[in-house]
Amino acid sequence: MSTTPKISIITVVFNAQDFIEKTILSVVNQTFKNIEYIIIDGKSTDNSLSIINNYKTSINKIISEKDNGIYDAMNKGLKIASGEYVLFLNAGDEFYDTTVLETIFKTNSNADVYYGNTAVINFNGEIIGDRRLTPPNNLTWKSLKYGMCVSHQSFIAKRLLCDYYNLNYKIAADIDWVINVLKQADSINYTNQYISKFLEGGVSNKKRKNALKERFSIMSKHYGFFQTVFNHVIILFRYPFHLFSKKSMT
Repeated sequence: MSTTPKISIITVVFNAQDFIEKTILSVVNQTFKNIEYIIIDGKSTDNSLSIINNYKTSINKIISEKDNGIYDAMNKGLKIASGEYVLFLNAGDEFYDTTVLETIFKTNSNADVYYGNTAVINFNGEIIGDRRLTPPNNLTWKSLKYGMCVSHQSFIAKRLLCDYYNLNYKIAADIDWVINVLKQADSINYTNQYISKFLEGGVSNKKRKNALKERFSIMSKHYGFFQTVFNHVIILFRYPFHLFSKKSMT
């Protein structure tokens, strides 16, 4: 592997004219330059595509066509990604700062997975706190048994380890995807830094009941039904304590 591996940044967008530009700028302004930037637009009907085209000289590949949901669009990005690593930074999400990737790959350029912290922002781009679940110092596939402790916006994986998203899941397929990647990874590097800013109010928040059902199904598949029931009892016990914390419930 080269000393400066190429990373494919994939952004999925649909009718996000109010914040797609911030996402694009956070990518193209990275001091790390070995980036392949891919944008998958779901045939937006607002000005999203016009904004994207304003930066087309800085974007390697743009696809604009109808899809079958966010994970279908993310799979399209994976299919054409040629980088040694991939990261999904969807519309509304941003890198934490301009030096994130340079800092990560300066210290170690050959881990299977890099992961870090995520700040939650509102629609004005203001940081309102951290995600409720924060990543452990030593992440494994078993670390997600209580929930998505690392967000895909702050999860960089070798392309060779990345299977496609399971389209049977409409809301929580990212949990299944991250677990599958971690099961195959040998070297997992905690960057001990903020990697991304995550825009609150995603699909899983708007359809929380369905999201919880999918998450339970995914966790049962990976950890077993009875273990998942037990884990959810612990989650319910912890929930009131989180209500009094300053962390986002995302």
